Amino acid sequence: MQVDLEPGVIRKLDEVVVNRIAAGEIIQRPANALKELLENSLDAKSSHIQVHVKSGGLKLLQIQDNGTGIRREDLEIVCERFTTSKLAKFEDLSQIATFGFRGEALASISHVAHLTIQTKTAQERCGYKAIYADGRLQGQPKPCAGNQGTIITIEDLFYNMSQRRQALKSPGDEFQKLSDVLAKYAVHNPQVGFTLRKQGEPQPSLKTPVASSRSENIRIIYGAGISKELLQFSHKDEVFKFEVECLLTQVNYSAKRSQMLLFINQRLVESPALKCAVDAVYATYLPRGHHPFVYMSLKLPPQNLDVNVHPTKHEVHFLYQDEIVERLKEQVEIQLLGSNATRTFYKQLKLPGASELDETQPVDKSQRIYPKELIRTDSSEQKLDKFLAPIKKSDSGLSSTSSGNDTAAFQEKSSEASCSQEESFRLIAARKAREVRLSSVLDMRQSVERQCNVQLRSILKNLVYVGCVDERRALFQHETRLYLCNTRAFSEELFYQRLVYEFQNCSEISVMPPLSLHELLMIALDSEAAGWTPEDGDKTELAASAVQILQQKAPIMKEYFGLRISEEGLVESLPSLVGRHKPSATHLPVYLLRLATEVDWEQEAKCFESFCRETARFYAQQDWHEDESSCHQPWQTEHVLFPALKKYLLPPARLRQQIYELTNLPTLYKVFERC
Repeated sequence: MQVDLEPGVIRKLDEVVVNRIAAGEIIQRPANALKELLENSLDAKSSHIQVHVKSGGLKLLQIQDNGTGIRREDLEIVCERFTTSKLAKFEDLSQIATFGFRGEALASISHVAHLTIQTKTAQERCGYKAIYADGRLQGQPKPCAGNQGTIITIEDLFYNMSQRRQALKSPGDEFQKLSDVLAKYAVHNPQVGFTLRKQGEPQPSLKTPVASSRSENIRIIYGAGISKELLQFSHKDEVFKFEVECLLTQVNYSAKRSQMLLFINQRLVESPALKCAVDAVYATYLPRGHHPFVYMSLKLPPQNLDVNVHPTKHEVHFLYQDEIVERLKEQVEIQLLGSNATRTFYKQLKLPGASELDETQPVDKSQRIYPKELIRTDSSEQKLDKFLAPIKKSDSGLSSTSSGNDTAAFQEKSSEASCSQEESFRLIAARKAREVRLSSVLDMRQSVERQCNVQLRSILKNLVYVGCVDERRALFQHETRLYLCNTRAFSEELFYQRLVYEFQNCSEISVMPPLSLHELLMIALDSEAAGWTPEDGDKTELAASAVQILQQKAPIMKEYFGLRISEEGLVESLPSLVGRHKPSATHLPVYLLRLATEVDWEQEAKCFESFCRETARFYAQQDWHEDESSCHQPWQTEHVLFPALKKYLLPPARLRQQIYELTNLPTLYKVFERC
């Protein structure tokens, strides 16, 4: 068989073919087109950018900004290749400070889609609309009404490249890639507002405000779980002449999907070497296969950076790359060494009274348990009378139903009765619609958790209630030990912690009918608890002054704690802290007086702390009267208060002084043996 050795003829490709090949390299999918146009909008000094998408950007991709716009004279050549306002000669590349520089984005899009540009500058009296195909203007720009800025509409992307269109993923996947690109630019440019809408949906898929912050945009886009674990730092290196700003998660956070937002000289790029270096640092702290969230903005001298490496500009080369990556790795490692403040570990707690156990020795499961060491109670058991609340008899002002809970004076609007008893306060707090971001409240929560005594927490979690001694003391059993506790001290700390963790999300107990604040304060001043003396002044004036203070602070109490005082001076509601529990109406006047006199309303942290302490003291006071509550209060203590202590309370070490061990089973057996 004779082989044809004739060489092929070299031909010059048609300009349309050349342009479509180049366009296919630059615009590989809708996300590439969005990235190019977002950078154009940012170069135009836009403060708000809106993106509308249909079918993952294949049917429609529209970008609207309020930037400087395009001059009418430039509309004729704006979609021709290598037309740009950012570069005049090749040497300018070494000092380039804008995103675009080649002038190929709009040209490439016009070769693979139907492109329409509507624009208006500040100097022009009207806007202009132009249609482009294959890099050329179709007809003359038409005058139209419009706001300052540019609207670029891309329709039927890759309509003339069927193989490329078929190779793309589903519209849902392409939309996710569009959202990912927009999210990264929104984090890096918090001064610009971004909106992403999917056509046909009433709410935007992504929206960030103008003049926001990076950490706030991360919270909006990626969630509070990441934002609350962020660690921020910056570093400037004089040797290699670079600066870096970084937001990365502490070691308590990890996810199976790697999230790294890298910007070099304001450009969204990828750097496999830098990503591997950061992952190597985190590998020491995170489980295998888990990754952190990292945002990093690196600034280099323009002359040290080569941006003209890849057609889509997602890759750059820079001088001293290996050395800079190593320096950045060292800085990340330094920051993580001190970031264990929020790390959570789980370990087996040693129960009170348990003997030391050598973990290297096997435990003999057949070891005999003597009667004196046998625990005969179960902390999870229930009694039938839990569901049979006694009838509470009271005076005509505070009559109640047969449940003993929903009185005519205090009616609970909403409670946590629907919440599972096994749910922790963390899970319940996570469901709240309003997230707390006040540093003073977060500090109070951290203080509560930091002071928690693990042995006391273990005792409370597994206690078995025995009975009431009086309004201040109760008995309970833990394992083989019998304890006497100060119920008021424990409940006061419980209500304080409930206020801290329910901050800004408190349910309300309605006061029906509303009570006059002035009359309540007069009752308080007449009581012995107020300690009023003639030297203090006239009671009416003191009450009027207290009313004025509380009415001025009423918005704070309503917003943060659910305590509502109307403009007419009527107490309408109190916070609901524990389901089926209501404070004593007897102590309400003195409580309101102390809010006016004892709460520091001037400083935020002291205000919240003192308000929570005063409210907790009021809620912890029980009013026991033999003729009224002899059955109701013990039932409340057993079936409302103690379950809440088991479920919510993180007891500080100081409560150890309020719990006393009366006896234990081994000691009782010794007594019985002597008998």
